[in-house]
Amino acid sequence: MNYVPGDLRDQLAHVGYDVVQAGLVCGSGGNLSARIPDEDAIWVTASGTWLERLSRKDFTAVRISDGAPATVGAAPPSRTEPTSELALHLALYRARPDVNAVVHLHPQTALLLDALGEHIRIVTTDHAYYLRRVSTVPFRLPGGTELAALTAAMAADGTDCLVLSQHGCVVMGDSVELAHKRARNLEEAASLTYRALTAGRLENLRECPEEFLDRLSGNSAVSV
Repeated sequence: MNYVPGDLRDQLAHVGYDVVQAGLVCGSGGNLSARIPDEDAIWVTASGTWLERLSRKDFTAVRISDGAPATVGAAPPSRTEPTSELALHLALYRARPDVNAVVHLHPQTALLLDALGEHIRIVTTDHAYYLRRVSTVPFRLPGGTELAALTAAMAADGTDCLVLSQHGCVVMGDSVELAHKRARNLEEAASLTYRALTAGRLENLRECPEEFLDRLSGNSAVSV
């Protein structure tokens, strides 16, 4: 294993540092969470945290079932206020028992394409493998239960990558590592789409061949 081992908070902190260093987001442009094994709870970033400066103290444990502070092991519940997008994270975990990590970011290129009315093209086999499809959630006010419910409903069919119009994106996975890879591939696909757009060649941009997409739909073990 060449990913960050051990504590889920360390893995999420790695995601935060990497996405800022890669230029996907800046400052506190997003929030992260992971399902705690064998618990009705998640670790989620605290309100206002800087993504590239996360440490274990910047996460709080919250029960999935009711959103109340959770006790993990012998430690008392954290007094840190969770992210204002807590409802979004909880709704996704409730709708998708297979999801163990949620990465919500404000990626620049994906959001620029959304503002221009363009969808993200699935160009490479990596994009197809990790993203499968990208759906767009119509604008709803950030931090609200309406956004949370609508996003969860659109993810219920197994969609793991969603653009939140004029706001950000949500990617999910059965591990922090997989959600991280999806976040990176989503922004790369957005970048290639935007470069084709600025070159005036978007209509000529070939998407991933149907042959590979058919293999993916028939066999989830396809490698890239």
